Amino acid sequence: MLHRKLALSVISILLIITFVLSGCGGAAAPDVAEGYTGTVVKSVPQDLVDACKKEGGMTIIATPPDWANYGEIFADFQTTTGVKINSLDPNAGSADELAAIEANKNNKGPQAPDIVDVGYAYGATGMASGYYMPYRVTTWDKIPDTLLGIPAKDPNGFWTGGYYGVMVFLVNTAVVQNVPQNWADLLKPEYKGQVALSGPATTSNQAIQIIYAAGLANGGTLDNAQPGLDFFNELNKVGNFVPVVAKVGTVAQGATPITPFWDYLAFGYRDSFAGNPPVQVVYPSPTIASMYVQAISAYAPHPNCAKVWMEILHSDEGQLAWMKGYAHGVQQADLEARGVIPADLAAKLPASSSYASAVAPSPAQLEAATTLIKSGWMTTVGVAQSTATPEPTP
Repeated sequence: MLHRKLALSVISILLIITFVLSGCGGAAAPDVAEGYTGTVVKSVPQDLVDACKKEGGMTIIATPPDWANYGEIFADFQTTTGVKINSLDPNAGSADELAAIEANKNNKGPQAPDIVDVGYAYGATGMASGYYMPYRVTTWDKIPDTLLGIPAKDPNGFWTGGYYGVMVFLVNTAVVQNVPQNWADLLKPEYKGQVALSGPATTSNQAIQIIYAAGLANGGTLDNAQPGLDFFNELNKVGNFVPVVAKVGTVAQGATPITPFWDYLAFGYRDSFAGNPPVQVVYPSPTIASMYVQAISAYAPHPNCAKVWMEILHSDEGQLAWMKGYAHGVQQADLEARGVIPADLAAKLPASSSYASAVAPSPAQLEAATTLIKSGWMTTVGVAQSTATPEPTP
């Protein structure tokens, strides 16, 4: 699950292409909304709902139900339309999603995605490649033009921002007694063999932005990510870096007790642990924020269902569902102004002051940083990451 938003996964692309070429459907996929309760979203235009029912299906890719509480949104869609969702390759990354559109341009089968949910830079990339169909939801005016200092939607509706996350530390406090509060703390001798990246440094969007964020605290800027690589080189030299691809399981096991994640994932993991093991979520300062955007495939076999999906994402129900999963909905300010956020939900969300220092790179800055980090990891840090789970540090 942690690799879902990887920049490029050759393995996933090969799997998608193989599936396309084989034309095999295999056994019926499990219901992605199973275990979640949905409601009828009444704000969706009825003509769209009726058109979606006639299409009878929708295919989504790289969207696991436990990512930012997507399972509840799946349930809302199915309850509203009566149409089931076909979920492709939940662990794929953003580049894989665009590859799937490209591979299925002339394919109207169940392997052709109708909708994508991609990292911010892939909004512009996909639009430039002609992969997206423009659509402006009926709540268009409630979506801010800019958020975090960057555009929150394409003016013509080729892509629309949905939610964003902020980079935090998830710390297993059964192993780590003194919880690090900032990036510089991670270099302390007491954290020997305890700090890992939640994804491969050369392919994972999340891992790349961890390195990017570390650079901001160590002399870097949004235009210069090299200090982030230098920081991880130092982290490795002092023996604190664990060269594995960390997952929620390795945090729980104590094998990677200090691992940065997007905050909505970290809080979700914390809740799932239910205190076993005890963990803390720490917002370092400065840190990075990053938006995910959604778009309809220009070749969507079920364009009306895709439009219903977009309507639900930008309804009150959709935005609140993301917020229940600790993601920061792009329309949160509008919901707050209208007083429609339930008190119990508002009480459990992190205070905005916790991440006031977070900054978001522009698409050009993020692309440049990604290129630098991917090409410079081995030459600067020189450590290949293993996917094997290490033994916990005594």
